[in-house]
Amino acid sequence: MRIYQAHDYNDLSRKAANIISAQIIMKPDAVLGLATGSSPVGTYQQLIEWYRKGDLDFCEAKSVNLDEYKGLGPEDEQSYSHFMHVHFFDHINIRPENTCIPNGLETDEEKECQRYNKVIASCGGIDLQLLGIGCNGHIGFNEPGIAFDKETHCVALSENTINANARFFASRDDVPKFAYSMGIKSIMQAKKILLIAAGENKAQALYQSICGPITPSVPASILQLHNNVTIIADEAALRIILKEHVILPGGHLK
Repeated sequence: MRIYQAHDYNDLSRKAANIISAQIIMKPDAVLGLATGSSPVGTYQQLIEWYRKGDLDFCEAKSVNLDEYKGLGPEDEQSYSHFMHVHFFDHINIRPENTCIPNGLETDEEKECQRYNKVIASCGGIDLQLLGIGCNGHIGFNEPGIAFDKETHCVALSENTINANARFFASRDDVPKFAYSMGIKSIMQAKKILLIAAGENKAQALYQSICGPITPSVPASILQLHNNVTIIADEAALRIILKEHVILPGGHLK
């Protein structure tokens, strides 16, 4: 695990975009695992800028998204499908048939979970998985629990997550209570993982994930077992960690 401190959100976004762009340049047909939420918006904006300059080409790339709200379709402005098109897909030359997102309108949970597992498998594995982290340590919509959910599943969102996401909706009551999420097993099978975190509200979760025990009560703690994880965080998100450790050149903690 390598940890890098960013000066601010813009610096974090550039650093994350550098890693993703390097993956695309090294392997034009790379499979990217993508995330939504406020954390990756700046990263996507930077990738779009480099694409427009002619530095990046996504025509051979594939993407699989982590999650989608159950009950929301692509036309809903709060859906993650809509988010990805507005913030990324509509501004680059990735082929629509190469972008994969869970179907939030599928009411048969078992059917959709099996379908999405097959989608992930058909891609041949994720080369680089981008992650944010929730204030409760969730990755994707893998919420704290008593076990690590392995593959795609339908999640009952925690009160913490519903409260955190309420800012994107007209009211808290409008936030969906369930979501389809890629499982921990699929995330951990990615060849590389890139986690980004910004802000004081992520400090405790990041500390527990990196320095605490590996436990389903902090889902991101499982990343300690992956052999190729890069974390990019700003000073606020690293606040608790930096009280106890020094980040050495190369991204290791002392």
